[in-house]
Amino acid sequence: MCGRYVLTSAPEVFRNLFHYEERPNFPPRYNVAPTQPIAIVRLVDGRRRFALVRWGLLPAWVTDPKTFSLVINARGESVLDKSAFRNAMRRRRCLIPADGFYEWQNAGDRKRAFFVRPRSGEPLAFAGLWETWTGPNGEEMETAAIVTTAANRTLAGIHRRMPVIVPPDAFDLWLNTTDVDARTAAALIAAAPESLLEAFEVGSAVNRVANDDPSLIAPASELPDVTPSRPVTQKAERKTKTDDRQASLF
Repeated sequence: MCGRYVLTSAPEVFRNLFHYEERPNFPPRYNVAPTQPIAIVRLVDGRRRFALVRWGLLPAWVTDPKTFSLVINARGESVLDKSAFRNAMRRRRCLIPADGFYEWQNAGDRKRAFFVRPRSGEPLAFAGLWETWTGPNGEEMETAAIVTTAANRTLAGIHRRMPVIVPPDAFDLWLNTTDVDARTAAALIAAAPESLLEAFEVGSAVNRVANDDPSLIAPASELPDVTPSRPVTQKAERKTKTDDRQASLF
């Protein structure tokens, strides 16, 4: 699963990596959360374009968004067949720029947060799917989800899932839905190489969506207070999940 990530490189760094035409100017984000606007890159008339969409896929066939569960991740094993993802996998694949992501490890009565990033310090591209939902009054909303797969050995001790990371030389293969069919593109759905990523524990401040600053990705050992927080009760855990879906401006 990927439920939070960071986007901290300068806008021009991402533009040079993805080669889209737009020149967006966006601030660094250290705690991108579900339902918030996220950056995606997709092909439009054969050209790579930058766009902002809601994180949480909403298939076109949904009649009432309030009755449809928030889908922030698409399991790679089911994108070819599951109705929520099948059409997007065929026609609406995208890349989601990032600099790293968070995962939580179950540790008895609490969860430990870890930050995962490329060892090289360079940005990443998550495999994504996007959709356009049209409401009864003609209103439109574009949404997206991150494709995930089984974790590699580097991350398996923290969490059993990880986002699919598309290497730069495969960007066209994933994005080109005109010439590359879904089954061929699905060959990219695999765990990242063991040597690509590193992970280290961070503080619990990342658990709160409102927190969004560089201290969130500081190693826990470097924080002033690394004393384990009090056990999370079932009621508090439900509150955390609700907070994860709060929206804010990009």
